[in-house]
Amino acid sequence: MPNLQAIRRRIVSVKSTQKITRAMKMVAAAKLRRAQETLLNARPYAYHLRDIANSLITHATAVEHPMLRNAPGGRVGLLVVTSDRGLCGGYNSSLVLETMRLLHQDFADRDVEITVVGRKGTEALRRRCSKQVKTAHVGLLERYTVNSDTAVIDPLADQFLTGHLNEVYCLYNEFKSAITQRITLERLLPYEPEPQVKTMFDNAFFTFEPGEEALITALLRDNLRAQLHRIFHEAMASEHGARMAAMDSATTNAGDVIARLTLNYNRVRQGAITKEVVEIVSGAEAL
Repeated sequence: MPNLQAIRRRIVSVKSTQKITRAMKMVAAAKLRRAQETLLNARPYAYHLRDIANSLITHATAVEHPMLRNAPGGRVGLLVVTSDRGLCGGYNSSLVLETMRLLHQDFADRDVEITVVGRKGTEALRRRCSKQVKTAHVGLLERYTVNSDTAVIDPLADQFLTGHLNEVYCLYNEFKSAITQRITLERLLPYEPEPQVKTMFDNAFFTFEPGEEALITALLRDNLRAQLHRIFHEAMASEHGARMAAMDSATTNAGDVIARLTLNYNRVRQGAITKEVVEIVSGAEAL
């Protein structure tokens, strides 16, 4: 028969864990609200800047820009955005699994250089494919500033311009809702304009100063940073949403465990009382 004291200790332990998971859920919910507001402010700017870039490139005559060159094959730069902290369900593991799928299927016949953002992704990918992880940014999203975008994307853009990389992709979790995130693979370079998309600049007349190439170079650089700024905020909002959902599930599961332990405790206690009563009655009858 189980020990009543051991069951009581187990109940106290699970209750303590439940308090922690409930507190972490509340903290994640508060961070999610702030991250969601920041993301909703970042998206319009990034999308608007992308529309401007599409329109300018479409109207420009110097179409042979280095950032627009399309060289199939060769070396691929893959930027994987993960989190620095755990306890967020399958947020990081799904990104790592998708990275491994890309390496073995989509990019199987190409050389891939991986740049990882986040401690969890860095640790997991270095265990699985250490030779392909070239750069790691640990703690960048925890102390995020506007300079973080430049520190990550500028080296990749420079490698693309020098011909070291033929394409640059970014793998991240796109924020859909507090409980839904979608793994997204987005190509950052070479930049591919979308002239078929209608924008407010389609009928505009552009004058380029100081020149087309200089202006487009600066614009595409700014566009890359703006898109990465949006991607980072997508990832942070997705992380907080995943952690809130994971902690909510953990709190519910802890409640179920406490209910089962309490039921078992009552059954064991009732059995012990019944046994004592039977022993007393048997002793009285013997006398």
